[in-house]
Amino acid sequence: MKIAILSCFYPYRGGISQFNACLYGELGKEHVVKAFNFKRQYPDFLFPGKTQYVTADDEAVPVESISLLDTANPFTYAATLKAIRDWKPDLLIVRYWMSYFAPSLGFITRHMKKHCTVISILDNVIPHEPHFFDRPFTKYFLKGSHGHITLCEAVAKDLLEIDPGARYKVIQHPLYSHFGKKTERKEAEKKLGLVPGMKNILFFGLIRDYKGLDILIDAFKGLGKGYQLIIAGEPYGSFSKYQDQIDGSGCKDRIHTFLHYIRDSEVKDYFSAADVTVLPYRSATQSGISSISYHFEVPMIVTDVGGMKETVGDKGTGLLADGCNADAIRRAILKYFGDTDIREQCKTEIRKEKERLSWSSFCRQLTDFSSQLKNSL
Repeated sequence: MKIAILSCFYPYRGGISQFNACLYGELGKEHVVKAFNFKRQYPDFLFPGKTQYVTADDEAVPVESISLLDTANPFTYAATLKAIRDWKPDLLIVRYWMSYFAPSLGFITRHMKKHCTVISILDNVIPHEPHFFDRPFTKYFLKGSHGHITLCEAVAKDLLEIDPGARYKVIQHPLYSHFGKKTERKEAEKKLGLVPGMKNILFFGLIRDYKGLDILIDAFKGLGKGYQLIIAGEPYGSFSKYQDQIDGSGCKDRIHTFLHYIRDSEVKDYFSAADVTVLPYRSATQSGISSISYHFEVPMIVTDVGGMKETVGDKGTGLLADGCNADAIRRAILKYFGDTDIREQCKTEIRKEKERLSWSSFCRQLTDFSSQLKNSL
């Protein structure tokens, strides 16, 4: 089968690009796959981070792609459409995670729908940081696909609210495996400048308001001196309000910040040093961080939002906090560290999930779904 993937690839960085690279590589084992990339993903003034692109010291694996689509230039929409149509794919896969992309991607999928099967992989249907135009834009985009893949039931529910007749399949986020193997804990702690022998709590990934870092900092203040908090990731926007919290916490010396984009080769250091990953999200669909945590067999503490209960709490791979507030997060942390059996059981369940959440399984389910859609057209 000839499969076209329209989304962000190298030299763009971040979780979406990493996911696409893994998808491209796995599908390429059995199919002919071509990557169609953005020429410009966002105008710089809309991007809250430092850069959208890999830097000279990044180790991201290049993916051969054709860079055509400029989301801010409608003249490139037709050129991208023509390039994909001329390649004559049997299946077009498009990633969708925010309504900004609806005009460009929706234009292409709506015109490709009569030429091949079109499937969208929906990271979000309703964004974490909503705008008044989200619903109409997303509705426009959704009509361009024959079917949709969601990575959790929460996104499927959001999909059906906007398009009750949508055809979809839920396939859980596969595990990232390109970050290497776990290293010795002592070696990782030394590399990061951590005090050895402490209970290490990790907050990892891009720092955005909805991810609740402020809740975790407040929760950490009530823990004993045997705990360390590791904050690792690039802030989207100012970090000053979090820094003010840390400075006034009374435990600043036990909070370690690494405020930059974490390169692929560095990821293993943070998870090798961690006892638990905490995701104190105010809102969520699914999280790529949970997939990284699975890979390194680090249990998680999560809030009951979006698909977090489904992917962590129901699976027994971590603990579900009984609220989205500092007291609830603190109770969950104390419960986790207070019971050896809980920690070992979480790790056992993670190992079971690792066997199930492979890229080969994800791609097989996706192509099977594509065949079902094609046969019903």
